[in-house]
Amino acid sequence: MLRTTIKNSGLKAVINHKGAELISFTSKDNIEYIWEGNSEFWGKHSPVLFPIVGTLKNNQFIYKNNTYHLPRHGFARDLDFQLIDSKESQAVFSLKANEETIEVYPFHFELQIWYTLKKSKLTIAYKIINQEEVTMPFSIGAHPAFALPKAFENYSLVFEHPEVLKSYQLENDLLSDVTVSHEMNANKLPLTYPLFEKDALIFKKLNSKKITIIENEIPLLRVQFDDFPYLGIWTKNNAPFICIEPWLGYSDTVHSTGNISEKEGIQFVEPKQTFACSFSLEIL
Repeated sequence: MLRTTIKNSGLKAVINHKGAELISFTSKDNIEYIWEGNSEFWGKHSPVLFPIVGTLKNNQFIYKNNTYHLPRHGFARDLDFQLIDSKESQAVFSLKANEETIEVYPFHFELQIWYTLKKSKLTIAYKIINQEEVTMPFSIGAHPAFALPKAFENYSLVFEHPEVLKSYQLENDLLSDVTVSHEMNANKLPLTYPLFEKDALIFKKLNSKKITIIENEIPLLRVQFDDFPYLGIWTKNNAPFICIEPWLGYSDTVHSTGNISEKEGIQFVEPKQTFACSFSLEIL
């Protein structure tokens, strides 16, 4: 399985060419911050969600009166990317539309993913290039899982700003109208497994663009997601990881018409144009 490693004086990141997936992010003292991918809990590390985030109603969408079928989170995470540029501290991967993708997502596109290390930070940038003569609807999201080697209750998430935390619950993998409020203490959300008994916490609106993972009040890692309006937070019961997921889009709602151009949270890139966004992981 092809992998590419990038590094600087303090950090190292390893990216799998399948899905252009980050599978390791370590500090100079060799502490691993990315979940190992043990399939007993969840066999992935940090998949890229494209051209949809979450689940479509009946796993299908309508575009120009035609129906197309897409699995949960799309196809990018399961396809091989090409390494198109590589330096010591940067690697650029590309996925282009092909006959297989056009059958399920009828657009000619290129998805580039740029991994760049600088000082204590890994920046992950997405470029969605529309090669069509028509506007292209899409969503993209990150799904990094961060390793939590100690007992889960030792960890909390600290939000950049005060929040009235209200997450939307899933109903048969679709976004319902049911919301749950979460108690915070000084911008801090303590992690417990019962938080996730109804699956992911999905936030449509946050004041914060930075979330810090702390272990017994010691800051470990910060996720910054200025370009992403939506966020998912997720783990599985008894699993030693937490996912902090910046999204441009989310699952269909229970009220969805199926028309992708009317989909809540959908993004658009104009003909022959490029949409760019990025987020970063910083070791503290």
